[in-house]
Amino acid sequence: MASFFSENNISYYTLPFALVLALLPRVYSGLAGPGKRYFDPQNPRKFVETLAKAEALDKQLRLRLQRAESCSANAFEGLPLYAAAVTAGNAAGLSPQALNFLSLGYIASRILYSWVYIFGQDNPKLAAWRTRVWTAGVGCVMTLFIKAGLNSQPK
Repeated sequence: MASFFSENNISYYTLPFALVLALLPRVYSGLAGPGKRYFDPQNPRKFVETLAKAEALDKQLRLRLQRAESCSANAFEGLPLYAAAVTAGNAAGLSPQALNFLSLGYIASRILYSWVYIFGQDNPKLAAWRTRVWTAGVGCVMTLFIKAGLNSQPK
C-alpha cells in the first residue's frame, strides 16, 4: 500500500472528495437530518436564521445544526484555496508521495474538523481541538504552496 501512494498521484481525486465533505454537514443539518422540516429549498440562505427561531428543537440540537451549517460554509470557503494548492503542487511537479501525503492530510483534517465542530463543541475538552485541527488542514494547504514554490525555482 505504501508503494501505491509513493508511485501514484491521487491528489486530484481528493478535490471532488473535499467537495462532498463540504456538502455533508448540510445534508446532516437540513436536507436529510433533524432540521429537514425547517429547511426551505426556495430560500436556503435563511436556514440558519430559521433554525435560531425553531423553538420546537431543543437548544443542544439547534446549536448543533447551526454549527453544521457553519462547518459547511467553512469548508466551501477553504475549498478554492485547497484546489489551487493541489493544482500548484501538480504544476510544479511535486512527487506523488508529497502530493498524496499533504492532500490526504488535508482530507483527514476536514473529516476530523467536521466531527469536532458539529458534535464535539458540547464538550469543553474537545472544543479547543476544532482550531487545532483546522490549523493542521491549513498547514497542509500552505505546505503545498510552499513546496510548489520551492520546486519551481531554477536549480
